[in-house]
Amino acid sequence: MIPANLIEQAEEYVDSGAFFADLAAMVAYPTVSTKPESRVAVRAYLDEILTPALADLGCSVTEYPNPCADDGPFLVGTRVESPSLPTLLCYGHADVVDGHAGRWSGGRDPWTLTADGDRWFGRGSADNKGQHLINLAALRLLLAQQGSLGFNLIFLFETGEEIGSPGLAEFAATHREALRADVLIASDGPRLDAATPTLFLGSRGGVQILFDVDLRPGSYHSGNWGGVIRNPATTLAGAIASCVNGHGRIQVPALLPPELPDAVREALAGVTVANSPGDPPPDEGWGDTGLTAAERLYGWNTVEVLSLGSADIDNPVNAIPGRARAILQLRYVAGTDVSGVEKAITEHLAAHGYPMVDVSILGDFPASRTALDDPWVRWAKRSLEQAGGKPVAVLPNIGGSLPNFVFTNALGLPTLWLPHSYPGCLQHAPDEHMLAAIAREGVVLAATLFHALGNPTADHPLPARRQA
Repeated sequence: MIPANLIEQAEEYVDSGAFFADLAAMVAYPTVSTKPESRVAVRAYLDEILTPALADLGCSVTEYPNPCADDGPFLVGTRVESPSLPTLLCYGHADVVDGHAGRWSGGRDPWTLTADGDRWFGRGSADNKGQHLINLAALRLLLAQQGSLGFNLIFLFETGEEIGSPGLAEFAATHREALRADVLIASDGPRLDAATPTLFLGSRGGVQILFDVDLRPGSYHSGNWGGVIRNPATTLAGAIASCVNGHGRIQVPALLPPELPDAVREALAGVTVANSPGDPPPDEGWGDTGLTAAERLYGWNTVEVLSLGSADIDNPVNAIPGRARAILQLRYVAGTDVSGVEKAITEHLAAHGYPMVDVSILGDFPASRTALDDPWVRWAKRSLEQAGGKPVAVLPNIGGSLPNFVFTNALGLPTLWLPHSYPGCLQHAPDEHMLAAIAREGVVLAATLFHALGNPTADHPLPARRQA
């Protein structure tokens, strides 16, 4: 059981304003990975924030170049206490999305952390600077109290998660020995809701798909040619509806997962989605109505239209356009075979009378998850519930994307994600924020898990080690 004074210190770190001050210093670095001019800020963030934080944990710190030459580096902090102890791998990302300056409410600056009640606004406050700050702080508090962690630590930071983690898989494969660990404990993404401590075990993958109906180089008068020549926008609408109908139900069998495993169904049986103030309610009749909202979000696949266009929608003219395009996305769970998606959609469209629709894959990222019955999952859930005194939601994966596959596939690790944000945090949008209450509870939860890792007991032992 975590000592009471460690809990008090974790809460005091937030209550005293020290956490806010540390997060404000982090947010001030505009580490936008989509902008080459932000590389100076990324470099400064690594050198001035993360390297000292890792050094304070007694880590040796090494920066590695990205195998993708034009992308940002990786930073690895390593603390070895004893080869006989388990090794923890932690992960975070230093980069953020564009700040959207000028679009924040109240004239807020995205690079200045500002408080409005329980909400702390600033780019990166939730994704991911506030989250890796919580874990760094919990490790620091544990080390200060015990004089040691009771385990070996590897902390990996990347600088390109917001652009798809270029080079991360290659880096992990090349440096398998340097990253060898027993378990990953990391923080990113949202909790189930603001009030519910959550563990998730992976992420859905995604495939981005272009539908292009390019019929002719120009437009033709709708009065003179309407009813005679094919309209690409009408064709595109029909093609999309043949793949995912107007109620969000997938019509192409190859885009569906093979099953909803019993273990996933059981884990999601008591889960309620959209349970925080301000969340949009799930729409009745949308998606596969044979599944619960939680099963649709965390255990199933979805096809979404991300953009759709033809001609100038704001300035229409009486003409049949020559071209229409849409970008769709398949969000899919582990177990779905996506290797033949392009071929399956093309054949489906041809069979339904739309051979003129060109289908191409623009990009993809893999789905992955740790098994719900993995011993590390049971260990973590029990650790958190014993200390917190309330139930912890365990999700097979989040609905969004993370580079979880790097850790499960390339490194062969069980992955435990302990998120310190919530679905309404507005990450990637103006007014991104962290909730003070989640930060306070998050430091306690992270300290609890790290303390349990370093202080196993006969009543609550660690899972058997998988690696020498």
